[in-house]
Amino acid sequence: MTRSPFPVAAALLLAANIATAEEKAPVTETKPAASVADLAWMTGTWSGPLGGGNVLEENWTVPRAGSIQSLVRMTGPNGTSMVELIVIEEEEGTLRLRLKQWDPGMKPRTEEPSVMTLAELGDNTVAFKAEEGAMFDMLRYTRDGDGFTISITNPDGSKFDIPLKAAP
Repeated sequence: MTRSPFPVAAALLLAANIATAEEKAPVTETKPAASVADLAWMTGTWSGPLGGGNVLEENWTVPRAGSIQSLVRMTGPNGTSMVELIVIEEEEGTLRLRLKQWDPGMKPRTEEPSVMTLAELGDNTVAFKAEEGAMFDMLRYTRDGDGFTISITNPDGSKFDIPLKAAP
């Protein structure tokens, strides 16, 4: 009795297809190099004096669904002088910050928001570097206990810190 070559050929073809399928199996999605979850330490209300009777207040939300936001206001003896919205989102495997400010009456200070890209990420610290046309060259946030410091580098290279504390 002669055996048909088809079962052997079918088995070889099946084995080849299984190996090829394993080689072509989609790579599982990996976590981005940075996630807004890495910024959970920013959550809360932070407040501090700016001088001249002015106070800066930042209210950071809990990171969720790929973003974290802060509503910022500067108040003083004459009322609210500035409102700012900061949105940090996961984009292209990194974090991107967008910032826009308004004067009283919701008059925008700039036509477009400033856009910055993640430059550094560490324990309780994050820094963003300006993309073209941003208001600041570098923006860094650092938390130390109940202290929250905003470190700003302007396009002209000048630097200053704004120390805030956890608001009650």
